[in-house]
Amino acid sequence: MSNFLNKKNKFILKRIFKTYSLVILGSCIMAVGIAFFLLPNQLSSGGFSGIATIAYYLFNIPMGRTILILNIPTFIFAYFRLGKDSFFKSLVGTFSLSLFIDLFDKVPEFTHDRVLGCIFGGLLVGIGTSLVLRGKGSTGGSDLVANVIRSYKPYFKTGTLIIIIDIIIVSLNVVAFKQLEIGLYS
Repeated sequence: MSNFLNKKNKFILKRIFKTYSLVILGSCIMAVGIAFFLLPNQLSSGGFSGIATIAYYLFNIPMGRTILILNIPTFIFAYFRLGKDSFFKSLVGTFSLSLFIDLFDKVPEFTHDRVLGCIFGGLLVGIGTSLVLRGKGSTGGSDLVANVIRSYKPYFKTGTLIIIIDIIIVSLNVVAFKQLEIGLYS
């Protein structure tokens, strides 16, 4: 019986390690895409990072800190509506993304070419997001907001909610930077 419990505990620990590793690795890859490609070109990936991009350029507030602050109310709702497991994975994902963005922001960016920034930033953010989602995690922002909304209104589609939120945030970037081109690239 003791040997069975050890195997079961090892399996559970291995699964937890894999899940959180995917969330952290995905957050790191997303942060590379944002800090090295999107942020230097004033491009938005939508979500709270899009709002943080505006705060970064208009008020010189570190992007990672802004993302953390914006997510606080969402975390409160997520804890009560989505459960502890989702809450902790989202907390790890958001904290990792924020930390990595602020660390990578100190490294010189790779390019100021918006086309390259758009392509490589989008690619890296997409790969990172897929790893985070594969770990059943979140980096907060629009996907966590969408999941909280769905907990109240389950007939809404998560993808549709995320797209609506991201379109609104990208539109805010266009207004803040007064360049339609930024919105088109974003």
